[in-house]
Amino acid sequence: MIEEVVSVELPVHERLVVRKNRLTNEENGIDMPRISIVTGTHGDELDGQYICYEVIRRIEREKNKLKGIVDIYPDINPLGLDTGSRGIPMFDLDMNRVFPGDNNGAMAEYVAAGIIEDIIGSDLCIDIHSSNIFVNEMPQVRINDDTQEKLLPYAKMMNAQFVWIYSSITVIDLAYSLNHLGVPTLVTEMGVGNRITPKYCRDIVDGIFNLMSHMGIWDDEPKEVNEPIISTEGEVTFLTAKESGIFVSAVDSMGRIGIGTHIGDIIEPIEGRIIQRIESPTDGIIFTLRENPVVHKGALIARVYGGR
Repeated sequence: MIEEVVSVELPVHERLVVRKNRLTNEENGIDMPRISIVTGTHGDELDGQYICYEVIRRIEREKNKLKGIVDIYPDINPLGLDTGSRGIPMFDLDMNRVFPGDNNGAMAEYVAAGIIEDIIGSDLCIDIHSSNIFVNEMPQVRINDDTQEKLLPYAKMMNAQFVWIYSSITVIDLAYSLNHLGVPTLVTEMGVGNRITPKYCRDIVDGIFNLMSHMGIWDDEPKEVNEPIISTEGEVTFLTAKESGIFVSAVDSMGRIGIGTHIGDIIEPIEGRIIQRIESPTDGIIFTLRENPVVHKGALIARVYGGR
C-alpha cells in the first residue's frame, strides 16, 4: 500500500511529497515485526532504487511468506532525485545532515522530522547509499562504534563483503539519529554515484531477505551469505593525492592486495610524467577506489583495510 509520509507546500501550488510502500500480509496479526528500508537521501545515489524494486518484486512473487511489515521509502529527497542533485536543489543542503529535523523548522527540517517520526517503531532500519561520482565502494555495512554490540550481528547477515566500524562523533545523520532514538539502523554503501551496479544490489537484496528470515518477517530458510571482513577505523589507511593531476588505475577491481601492490599513478599529461606512484602500504583489501580520474591535491584515491 502506497502511503504519504510527509508533505510540504511549494511555490505555485505544488507539493513536495515523500511516500512509502508498506508491504504486509492481511492474514497476519497486528503485532508483527517491522523493517524499514530507506534510500534516496542523495539524488545521485541510484543503487537503492533498484534494491527497492527487487525487494518489492520478490515479496509480491511469494506474498504468502511475508509474516511481518516491510516499509520501503525509495526516495526521501524527491527534489534531489528528480534533478540528479546530490543535495536538496536550490538550498545546497545535504539531506543527510538535516536529521533528526524539526517539526517547526524550515522545509528540509520539517520533512526530516516527518520521516523520522514515521520510521520510529521499526524493529530495524536499513539506510541504503551509493557512493558519490568520485569513488567506487565495495558493498559494505557501516556502523558506529557506540552501537557496535547491538548492530554487528545484523551487519553480518547483510551479505556485504566488508563491515566498517567507525567513530560516531564524525557524523550526525539519519542512521545516527534513529539509533539514538531507539531504532537499530544499519548503513549500506556500494558502487558509484549516478550508476546502478546490479551485482552489488542483488547481493544486498539477498542479505535483506536473509535478515528478514532471522527476524521472522520472511518465512523461508536463511540464505547463505558472505562472511564479511570486520574493520575498525584504525585498521583503514586512506591513500590521497599529493598533487593535482589525472589518476590512472593499475588494478582491475577491488579486493585483496599485497604490500607494495601498484594501485595506480597520478600523471601529468602535458609533460608526460608520473607525478605520484601509488602503492599499497600493507597487505590487505582495497574497498574504496577512485573512479573519477581528475584529482586535486588531497583527493581520496583509495581506502585499504590492513587488518588480519
